[in-house]
Amino acid sequence: MPHYDLCLAWNWEYDRDFVHLLEAACERVGLAFFSVTTENLDSTLVGLSSREISFAGFLDRASESDPRFQPLVDWARQTHVFRINPQELTVWSADKATMHLEFVSRRLDTPYTILLSPSNQQPGLPTLDLSPLGGRFAIKPASLGGGEGVVLEATSLEQVLSVRQQYPHEKYLLQAQVTPRVLDGRPAWFRVLVCDGAVYPCWWDQYTHVYTRVTAEERLRFGLRSLYEIARRIAQVCRLDLFSTEITLTADGRFLVVDYVNDPLDLRLQSKAADGVPDAFVENIAGRLARLAERNSSHMPLIYG
Repeated sequence: MPHYDLCLAWNWEYDRDFVHLLEAACERVGLAFFSVTTENLDSTLVGLSSREISFAGFLDRASESDPRFQPLVDWARQTHVFRINPQELTVWSADKATMHLEFVSRRLDTPYTILLSPSNQQPGLPTLDLSPLGGRFAIKPASLGGGEGVVLEATSLEQVLSVRQQYPHEKYLLQAQVTPRVLDGRPAWFRVLVCDGAVYPCWWDQYTHVYTRVTAEERLRFGLRSLYEIARRIAQVCRLDLFSTEITLTADGRFLVVDYVNDPLDLRLQSKAADGVPDAFVENIAGRLARLAERNSSHMPLIYG
């Protein structure tokens, strides 16, 4: 009976490079790696049901966009295998309204934010005062990803009412515009990746989505050590093994978390895509995931559904 230490479910063609890196990282630490795609999903589910195959660790990068993978996710949960980014935590942490309240309670600084109920529950907003947001603000649906439904530069209540109609079941956040400090000609806006306690900070262009690594010299010269501390505090809140967050340094010296928890990550290589993640970071993340699986898979009992 084949037994694998780590199973990866994936369905995005641009994940291929990351999959190869993760498989190689597993081989280096002596782990048996198993890849599940749409091509072998059905046979995998049959094999699990008949106990012909098993795995001790699981990472899901498919079910969010393809519900056909949900039975595989359910199997992993029900049999208590080690799961990287368990689905119940990814769903919970993806809700920006929930995360905003969690961050406020943990004293993680965020821009001034107004939370709105779904429009199907509260159609009108007759008493809503937008003045604390300033002249411009962002409108963000609470649980959609990839920038879907986001308006970065709104100015009026009419825009708020119109945008809410697009997704009437969504909660919304109205978030005050943040003006980042300029450091050596670059806005101090950062996208920070976190994997199993390791922090990978990058300068981030919020319009082009281009990453540039924060160097050790820049970290010291600009006083960016707080990026690491804040990212690790967010990891304690969301309890995910792998995610990203966006943080900006304002003109008055405050580090604000402007986009809370993002998962799954786009892990395309920068050498293949202009807006991809620096290759060394993706390779390092793959290595850390393999070691995370190694630490946990040896302690997992073989339990079948």
